[in-house]
Amino acid sequence: MTDLEKGITENGTGQHGTVWNILGQTYYPKAICESTFAFETNSEPGQFVPVHIHPTQDEFILVQEGELDLKLDGVWTKARAGDLVRMPRGIPHGYFNKSDKPCRALFWVSPMGQLRDLFEALHDQTDIPRIVELSARHEVEFLPEEANA
Repeated sequence: MTDLEKGITENGTGQHGTVWNILGQTYYPKAICESTFAFETNSEPGQFVPVHIHPTQDEFILVQEGELDLKLDGVWTKARAGDLVRMPRGIPHGYFNKSDKPCRALFWVSPMGQLRDLFEALHDQTDIPRIVELSARHEVEFLPEEANA
């Protein structure tokens, strides 16, 4: 898909009815085109995505409900409802729901690159070495586990 499709992706749905289970979290694709890719995440307490790098994409997070703890370029910070997180390409980052409440956030990357294809490949995947391997093939590089401390 190269052009942005006009229209509305309703609350609680993904574009064209798509829903992904990524590391136990529910992801809804909201807008898909070559220049950008937006998706909603729903993270329960304790859920996270480990520190990783997008070498070819800038990434953003708009926290809609709840809060996220972020490790951004080696520094811990917190984003709350209404906050926008900016993560330039090449900067290590990971997000963690360390609170006792769910968190809902809108993420987007520019350009889309291979991220949509990665989410398709990761849907319902639970084997961590396989997740790391698939991610590396799709331009997402996970850092060693100690980067999450």
